[in-house]
Amino acid sequence: MALNYMGVAAINFVAALLSIPVIAAGIWLSTQPDNACVQILQWPVVALGVAVLAVGLAGFVGAFWRLPCLLLAYLVAMLVLVAAVACLAIFVFAVTAASSGRPVPSRAFHEYDLDDYSGWLRARLESPPGRWDRIRTCLAATPTCSDLNQTYATAQAFFMAAGLSPLQSGCCKPPTRCGYTFVTPTYWISPISEAADPDCAAWSNEQAKFCYSCASCKAGLLQNLRREWRRADLILAVDAAALLAVYAMGCYAFRTAKTDDLFRRYRQGYT
Repeated sequence: MALNYMGVAAINFVAALLSIPVIAAGIWLSTQPDNACVQILQWPVVALGVAVLAVGLAGFVGAFWRLPCLLLAYLVAMLVLVAAVACLAIFVFAVTAASSGRPVPSRAFHEYDLDDYSGWLRARLESPPGRWDRIRTCLAATPTCSDLNQTYATAQAFFMAAGLSPLQSGCCKPPTRCGYTFVTPTYWISPISEAADPDCAAWSNEQAKFCYSCASCKAGLLQNLRREWRRADLILAVDAAALLAVYAMGCYAFRTAKTDDLFRRYRQGYT
């Protein structure tokens, strides 16, 4: 019986260790400038990882000290958490299924359309009112755009920049269709014709403005988020599968331990 309970304790400890990739994914998301400005996914992921860690350790303590009530609570709570991790993985996959990115003639980078993304993601940029103002102020404080001036000195180098991120493509320059003339990656000369496109009219050479009010900036931000969320989602999906396998083994080990306990009591004359 002691060996069986030690097996349950070991399995529960493994479940606690499986929380580490989830917590790490949330922390990694929080270190990305765009995610740090938007603040949608990273803290729920961290909270979920911490909950898995706490419940896993509770199950370990319950098995190590043979506390059936604590073990039963662990089994119920861990089942809920496994379902929560799986549901979050499915949800993230669903809202990031749509993608954008259209090639631009004579350019190595892509440009992005806000309408290509899920309504849920687009709503998260505008709700509650004033949210986008806070996000764009946060983005303007990052070196996302200013770094371009250190990297690309000529128009040819900039136009052939395949490494331009979606956020940089959408927020740090006017859309190519607007016909602006390149001076530096963040300084452009406006065409003489009156701009009918809202994004063309929204561009400013001021560092605090650039194209942060453009729909193309929102689209570039969502494409950046999509890339990062997909990486975190892979961790969530693998972790959910591993947690489910460990949970199944834990249930089996716990049932075996309880059966051995009943046999021991029966041999000792209990009814």
